[in-house]
Amino acid sequence: MHRWLALFLAAALLLSGCSAGTAEELDMISGVGQLEFSTESSEDPYEEEFPPSYTITEDEESQTSVEESSAASSSQQEATSSSSSSQSSSSPQQSSSSQSESSSRPEPKPESSSKEEEDEEEEDWQGGSSAVSGEISAVWVSYLDLAPMLTGKTKSQFTSNIGNAFDKIADTGFNTVIVQVRPFADALYDSDYFPWSYLCTGTEGKDPGYDPLAIMVSQAHSRGLEIEAWLNPYRVRATNYTKPLSSSNQASIWLDEGSDAVVEYKGGIYYNPASEEARELILNGVEEIVDNYDVDGIHMDDYFYPDPDKSFDADSYAEYEGNLSLGNWRRQNVNTLVKGIYSTVKNADSSVRFGISPTGNNDNNYNKQYADVAKWAGSSGYVDYICPQIYWGYDHSTMPYAETVSDWDDMVTSSSVKLIVGIGAYRLGESGEWSGTSDILARMVKTARKADNYGGIAMYRYDSLYNSSVPKQAARECANLSDIL
Repeated sequence: MHRWLALFLAAALLLSGCSAGTAEELDMISGVGQLEFSTESSEDPYEEEFPPSYTITEDEESQTSVEESSAASSSQQEATSSSSSSQSSSSPQQSSSSQSESSSRPEPKPESSSKEEEDEEEEDWQGGSSAVSGEISAVWVSYLDLAPMLTGKTKSQFTSNIGNAFDKIADTGFNTVIVQVRPFADALYDSDYFPWSYLCTGTEGKDPGYDPLAIMVSQAHSRGLEIEAWLNPYRVRATNYTKPLSSSNQASIWLDEGSDAVVEYKGGIYYNPASEEARELILNGVEEIVDNYDVDGIHMDDYFYPDPDKSFDADSYAEYEGNLSLGNWRRQNVNTLVKGIYSTVKNADSSVRFGISPTGNNDNNYNKQYADVAKWAGSSGYVDYICPQIYWGYDHSTMPYAETVSDWDDMVTSSSVKLIVGIGAYRLGESGEWSGTSDILARMVKTARKADNYGGIAMYRYDSLYNSSVPKQAARECANLSDIL
């Protein structure tokens, strides 16, 4: 009797469509293909660090708003098992490079395959649960994190503050800190080329009476952490800046002289990537760090050209006598700097690594910031690692996390280059799949570990893990990270 009742209930469940959630989930997550990224802008996660450095247009901002509301509605739709057609109507507009994405989405699998798919997902979750030998597990410590620990603080206060921060990072199981020591053509260290950062005392050029980088190197190594010095090479001041340049800032000197080595543009100030003088300054700044501090790496973020506008460097391009298009000429300028930094680092200390963290959307890298990341990832002599900022979730409509990791993995074709996956811990507490989680960061680490060219992960950023606006959720996430790091 019980057997017949069980069979009857099973048949009723099948007729009612219990596997519809799996099919809908398949329809939500579209494959990206061979880095066929859209030009939709990444969402700005923070005030000034790591957003796409090109100017965000009103259209792109509206795309982001639609995308965020789409993510929220997707979560509701999944909970109620509504049709996928209503979800697709709320998806953001896409560029011509990815307009075919919706039409190329995989068809939902038959219900009979849903159990097999669930088994595969469970198997994926179990994979990568153990730390990989030699992997980098890093936390970005940006100037936004450092400011409350550093600005106006005495040497002993800063030493205590940064020590406590590094304790938390080490206790979670991370093995590397990436600390921002040159955010605005300035220095959180004693430099011959750049003025003291305003982050030290509140005033650019004012000596705090101690060396924050030297302290951070000592505090990191005493806890078994490696430390990379994070530099922003071109940015002098962001748009609508409020902190004045000191008279000793080389950018200020060049502006007074009318040099083309520095460009005032749309309310910001940037070193000109086409300028040999600017390039030499940047390389000298790298060399002095490797020579004077026991750092384990030099790290660059995603600020290259501020945007595609031809007016940014029209005079420099007019003086160029070659045959390259504007885009290829700009990419060549960036390539020359990247290769120069790599050589400078290795000539100073071959054991120090050099890596770059571009945006997760490679179309933006190539066409809007003129960063030829595929060239760096496919050739020796440019970088030791690429760390794309893959700050989207598994269910993102155009850049789903797992597929995007796979696409970046495919890009790394040089045996000398590793893939370090940048993960957006700052998203904890957002709507949809980022709400109320306990293990999404750990799952993302496990997914990253399956990449053929895997070299590690990096979490953006310190405050998002340890001074979070959702502290209980962040604590649960850190506990689960600790289990696998």
